Amino acid sequence: MHIDLAIDKTLRAGPRRFHLQAAFTAHSDRLVILGPSGAGKSLLLKTIAGLERPDHGHIRLAGTTLFDSAQRICVQPQLRQVAYVFQDYALFPHLDVRQNVGFGLTRGWRNPRRGVRDERIGYWLQALGLEHVAHQYPHELSGGQRQRTALARALASEPRALLLDEPFSALDAGLRADMRAELDALQRRLQVPMILITHDPEDARLFGGQVLTLRDGLVESIT
Repeated sequence: MHIDLAIDKTLRAGPRRFHLQAAFTAHSDRLVILGPSGAGKSLLLKTIAGLERPDHGHIRLAGTTLFDSAQRICVQPQLRQVAYVFQDYALFPHLDVRQNVGFGLTRGWRNPRRGVRDERIGYWLQALGLEHVAHQYPHELSGGQRQRTALARALASEPRALLLDEPFSALDAGLRADMRAELDALQRRLQVPMILITHDPEDARLFGGQVLTLRDGLVESIT
């Protein structure tokens, strides 16, 4: 994965102001964005996904321009071919696991019907060990099962990059270690490029093909 990014983005809330000014290039299939809370990590990830629009600059991923203010290019999020996994997983509580995984495969706003059959859904249920909970709802799942469901939903759309927002922060210490190992093995097996944000140096140590350190909206280093 090659990403070339140089953006400015200012957020304002009353008298408060936050300025993200980030510029870097990365070539690894694993990029970890490391920094404390409030550093601008989630904002940076959302600009790549198209969920936030920079004020100025450009974002190029794998040779495709996703955003360029000078050329007036801003590709819509659903056309960027990137999958965003939210910190809280953002599963639909009224849909079972199978329906959640298949949600991104249907056009329009209609939910997949219960018991929907699709080879792609079946593949990801099997790949992430979710077949036995396919008919359960998010509130019936463990933390690890919820995370795997969110990953399966993201991967079902065959993205060219997987964006992970603090994927282990909601897990206890024991489960965090297990899920780190699972995600590590999954990424190695599938070879899906991954950008992961975290405040935990251990995540950076385990996953960082390249590690970008962000603080107060500025890039401190990339190694």
